[in-house]
Amino acid sequence: MARLRTFTSYRNLKRPYTRTSKFKAESYIKMTPNVKIARFDTGDSRKAFQYTLNLLSKSDLQIRDNALESARQTSNKLLETYLGLTGFHLKVKVYPYHIMREHALASGAGADRFSSGMAHSFGKPAGVAARIKKGQSIFQVSVDKQNLGVAKQALERASKKLPCACTIQVSERK
Repeated sequence: MARLRTFTSYRNLKRPYTRTSKFKAESYIKMTPNVKIARFDTGDSRKAFQYTLNLLSKSDLQIRDNALESARQTSNKLLETYLGLTGFHLKVKVYPYHIMREHALASGAGADRFSSGMAHSFGKPAGVAARIKKGQSIFQVSVDKQNLGVAKQALERASKKLPCACTIQVSERK
C-alpha cells in the first residue's frame, strides 16, 4: 500500500478546483474514499450533563479523517478509563466531506519518458478531509462537574493529534 502524502500540501483552505469538460464523465470525481471515523457519538447520549466542553480551532484549515479518528480514539480511551461508558458524551462535530486528490508522478530513472506533466491535472481521490473555520467546534464533551478535569485532559490529548492550535471552551448547562 502506498504511503500517505504529507498533509502540508492539503492543509490550507482554498476553493476546491472543479473540472469542467465537454465530456460529462470527466466533469466530476468518480468515487469517494471511505471515511475512517468509526463513531461520531460515544458515551451516554441520552443523559443530560451539567457541563459541555468544546475543542475550538484557532485557524482555518483542513483536517484529514485519519487525524480526526486518531484524536477521537485517544480522548475516548481516557474518558472510558476514568468515567466508564455512561459518565460522558463525546461527539465529533465535523464531517470530512472534502475529497482530496493527488496527481501521482513517476519518479526515478527514466521517469521523464512516462510522466505527462502537471498541466491541468485533476488527480485521483486520495482521501477525505474536514474543512474547519476559525472558532469552529471540532469535538464536544459533556460531563458532570466532578469530571471536568478528566474531560479537559481528554480534549488536550485530542488537540495534540490535530494539525492546528486549539482552545477549550467550557460552558455550563442552565
